[in-house]
Amino acid sequence: MLLTIPIPEGQQSVHLPPGTLDWSEDVFFRFCQANRDLRIERTANREIVVMSPAGAYSGYRVMEVARQRGSWAKTDRTGVAFDSSTGFRLHNGAMRSPDAACMRLSRLQELPHQEKEQFDPLCPDFVIAVASPSDQISTLREKMREYVEAGSRLGWLILPASKQVEVYTPSEPNRVRVARHPERRVCSPWVHTGVSAYPEAAILSRRPDKILR
Repeated sequence: MLLTIPIPEGQQSVHLPPGTLDWSEDVFFRFCQANRDLRIERTANREIVVMSPAGAYSGYRVMEVARQRGSWAKTDRTGVAFDSSTGFRLHNGAMRSPDAACMRLSRLQELPHQEKEQFDPLCPDFVIAVASPSDQISTLREKMREYVEAGSRLGWLILPASKQVEVYTPSEPNRVRVARHPERRVCSPWVHTGVSAYPEAAILSRRPDKILR
């Protein structure tokens, strides 16, 4: 299924109001699969958001997150890492695609094979968003809170422009800013929120300079 949705010059995304494309989950999935060059999400009120591909430097930062995340998953073997092309269906009806995500392997193994081939109906345990110059930070913050409300145990919003990391957890709804030495500080919320057995924070924080520069 190919649907042409032009993105006007100077804009990074197009928002299709609820009801514009009143599709079933299966049809929406096939639409996203047929338009892999675009990043597509759905909000809780069923508004469809179509985003253009990332710029080169933003793509590099997301790739570096994915590389470190994949290295952790291969070594640790207790969790599964996902890249930015993976869709997750949240309990509020939204479908989101974070820049990086991780889930405990035991949770993923509970899903039937057919569900693993479509948008994951489970909210990731750990989500990461890397802000690009064109992103609205307020929108990214709303998404991070949405993930935590849906069941994520830890969320990082990486802000390269200001060299900060905002940390979101269920027990601490207020964001935590990390301006210096994230390799020392970002791990702290991981340890103190009962998820120390899922230590990806230690892997990602070893080379924050690659992501934050």
